[in-house]
Amino acid sequence: MAVILGLERLVNSSSIQQSIKGTIGHLCHSASIDRDYTLSVIHLQKIFGKRLDRLFGPQHGFVTDVQDNMKETADYIHPFFNLNVHSLYSKTRAPTEEMLHGLDTIIVDLQDVGTRVYTYISTLTLLMEKCAQKDIKVIILDRPNPVGGTIIEGNCLCPGFESFVGRHPIPMRHGLTFGEMACLAQKYFNINCDIQVIKMSNWKREMYFEDTFLPWVLPSPNLPTIEGAKTFVGTVIFEGTNISEGRGTTRSLELIGHPDIEPFEFCNHLQRKIKDWNLSGFILRPIVFQPTFQKFQGTTCGGFQIHITNNDKFRGWKLAQFLCQELKKYLKSNFTWNTSPYEYELLGMPIDFINGTDLVRKWVDNFGTEAELDKIEQIGHDQFLNKKANIELYP
Repeated sequence: MAVILGLERLVNSSSIQQSIKGTIGHLCHSASIDRDYTLSVIHLQKIFGKRLDRLFGPQHGFVTDVQDNMKETADYIHPFFNLNVHSLYSKTRAPTEEMLHGLDTIIVDLQDVGTRVYTYISTLTLLMEKCAQKDIKVIILDRPNPVGGTIIEGNCLCPGFESFVGRHPIPMRHGLTFGEMACLAQKYFNINCDIQVIKMSNWKREMYFEDTFLPWVLPSPNLPTIEGAKTFVGTVIFEGTNISEGRGTTRSLELIGHPDIEPFEFCNHLQRKIKDWNLSGFILRPIVFQPTFQKFQGTTCGGFQIHITNNDKFRGWKLAQFLCQELKKYLKSNFTWNTSPYEYELLGMPIDFINGTDLVRKWVDNFGTEAELDKIEQIGHDQFLNKKANIELYP
């Protein structure tokens, strides 16, 4: 049975429409579509007319055209919709007094990917904090978590490692929808915002995106495929290294490589190692690729593509940490940690903000054991699972 989006329930329900009061702002992007690929802003203009007063865009912009970390978007007036578009990824990541002035309601419709470091969660909670101060209601049009709602992966964010890629103690793969994340923030993160979640119909926690019969539109420029959203749970850690995560190719976040890797030799080595790891549900295929931008632009890299063969068995976070350790062993001094500013954090290691702890980096550097990694991964899980159970909106 096809999943009915929160957006579609709003469009088809006069009672929901009538319950939305006052002057309206809308936080959305290019993936804010219905099953017929119609943008949410088009629907909202038809329903609310001039009551829809302004738009907000997250990282990558309202039209999802801007690449990468700390590449900002400007405010502007959209030439077609004739609405002000305020950027929540520019000189500020939280809406200002001016941006919110005169609003009674903000309708949020963003396609998230189910991973802590994907910054739309941070945008949502920063918006909720500011709206709580201004007595503005936040309505979330809920969408599927594309990597499902049952499995969690990675340690919960540890104190001292908060950033725009992780504001709250949740695991890397959290198993919540965007609406559920708003409920979690309201109940447990001391954000006293008036929220309403317009739930989906027919979504079940065990569903992956391909089970929903909904179209996938890239929610950011480097996640063009649903496969990439699944591998992103793990491959995002390579942003904290000099290893290419495939940006600048057509399969970003699925490809991993470096100019000094001989792919067939390295993959043969990894196949032997995989037998010792408690991992399955994937195949690593040797590959050569040449990024057209970002790391190693125009340089041939050897590496592999991660092909998921079983969604329920695949554990991308643990796989990526093992791969990171093996890449360090293989490349020796040619493997380095990224030390550039990362998501507005000028001090500290990007890998530690991504992992939400420095323990994983130290595990890689010390060539730690699987048991040691498993212990790190369990940090905060029991507390998070208890909270998750208390706010879940779907069976």
